[in-house]
Amino acid sequence: MARTNTRTSKRAPKDLGRRIKKKPCQLCKDRVEWVDYKNAGMLKRYMSERGKIRARRVSGNCEQHQRDIAQAIKTARELALLPYTQRTVTERRGGRGRDRSRGAPREAEERTMEAEAGEDAALDGAPEDGDGAVDEPVDVEAGR
Repeated sequence: MARTNTRTSKRAPKDLGRRIKKKPCQLCKDRVEWVDYKNAGMLKRYMSERGKIRARRVSGNCEQHQRDIAQAIKTARELALLPYTQRTVTERRGGRGRDRSRGAPREAEERTMEAEAGEDAALDGAPEDGDGAVDEPVDVEAGR
């Protein structure tokens, strides 16, 4: 019994005849003749927050202006007018609750914090009493 590869029902296309309105090219609208690599403010509009060049479908540029902008951004990067990448700050998860989830008891955390505070005081060079007062330096030569 041979099997045929022809199917009788096909899926309907996803767009169902919808037309997506294309963004107009801002540079064509402003009648910009050439893109200046020294105009960093204008070029930053066509870069993402991480420093990547935005795609044509995102920025809405025509083909020629997208090529001009990409070339101007690359030239400005080489001349250090624009950064290649932006530094990102990542947030750390967890914190104090993270140690407890590993099984460290809370008392051990408090003892560790007290020990670290004592080390910091010793590093300052001023010995402290239990009441927090700083001892006066003793002159050994004068006491003879």
